[in-house]
Formats: sequence, C-alpha cells, structure tokens
Amino acid sequence: MSAVLGPLEPLVEGPLTVTDFVRYQGASGDMNPIHHDGEFARAAGFPSVFAVGMRQAGVLAAYVGDRLGPDNVRRFEVQFRAIAWPGDTITYTGEVTAVEQTPTHTVCTVEVRATRQTGEVHLAGTAVFEVPKL
Repeated sequence: MSAVLGPLEPLVEGPLTVTDFVRYQGASGDMNPIHHDGEFARAAGFPSVFAVGMRQAGVLAAYVGDRLGPDNVRRFEVQFRAIAWPGDTITYTGEVTAVEQTPTHTVCTVEVRATRQTGEVHLAGTAVFEVPKL
C-alpha cells in the first residue's frame, strides 16, 4: 500500500432516524430513553430525542477502517462536539495527515470527522493505522 497525504472519499449518511438510534441501542444494550422517547427527552430539557453518539462513532470507525484495513487500526480516538438530531445528514470524512515508513509497515495518521448538514462538527478525532508492506 502506498498511502498518500490528503483526503479520503467522504461517506454521506442520512437522514438519521429514531429507528437508527433504537437499532444501535438494542445492539449495544444501552436503552437510555433520551434517544427514543420524545416525552422523556423534552422533560430533560431537549427539543426532541437525539442521536446515540457512539453509533456515529462506530460508523466513522468503519468508514476509515474500510479504506485502510480494519486489521490495521492501532488507535482510534473521537471527541463528541455537537448533538446530532433525527433528520440530520452526517458526512464522514478523513484526511491522511502523516505517513511514516518503517522497514515493515506504513504508518498513517488520519484526522476524522463527522459533520452535520449545517456544517457543525458532530465528532472529531484521530485514527492511526499500521499497514504491513507486501
């Protein structure tokens, strides 16, 4: 693999639905009603239910892993920056910002983001991949 500095092809997902949230909640075992019960969410001070952030973090990890190899992930860190709501369209992006060659691997650092259609960053982070040389 010859990694090149620069952006990866983006992935666009959406619009997000409450069903997306519930599917993730069921799979993860986290059934916090703030993500699927509108009355509960409003009582907690929110205008509606909102996305399970770990769901989009998982999509972001799969997005970058699909491009550089899931077996090659050495670190994946993400920070939640803004709430995502039902109806949002999320664009997942990555940019290879550093490439280091070792005798046996190509080490790539990738800055990753999940951005709402408003331009607001929902998630931001870094992934490091260690890709074996053939």
